[in-house]
Amino acid sequence: MQYVLISACLLGRPVRYNGSGAASDHPVLAAWNKEGRLIVVCPEVAAGLPIPRPPAEIAAARSGWQVLQGEAQVLESNGQDVSQAFVSGARQALAMVKAKNIQIAILKEGSPSCGSSYIYDGSFTGTKHPQAGVTTALLQDAGIRVFSEAELDEAAAYLKCLEVVE
Repeated sequence: MQYVLISACLLGRPVRYNGSGAASDHPVLAAWNKEGRLIVVCPEVAAGLPIPRPPAEIAAARSGWQVLQGEAQVLESNGQDVSQAFVSGARQALAMVKAKNIQIAILKEGSPSCGSSYIYDGSFTGTKHPQAGVTTALLQDAGIRVFSEAELDEAAAYLKCLEVVE
């Protein structure tokens, strides 16, 4: 059975920066949860960041890839650099993926860790920026397909293809 890495907040766990969850009631997630496929992670909490915590964004409209290369920073709204925590959390997520031979992830869109089609631009004004977060970038570099919570039907089709190949 293929396992699926999933952002903890998408299962309603209160791990987001403001102490909330972002539960999805999509039937695909319900089925995968019932089957025992879901491997749950919050990279930020895994790295030791508290709940709640100040919101964080990748500064200067940069990307998760640039954070991983040391060319950009993840800053909290108060200006504190939390880049190393984000990189540490991404590495912990990658270790989970490798341990379970996971090939697919469902991560929270918009997050500076987990965003896949967009993150925020670092201005803390709600401006979306078409880049990936730190964890998504690291997982994609390792060949993992990352989907957002808005792409669960596509993720289910991809998972079905993976299992046919097995």
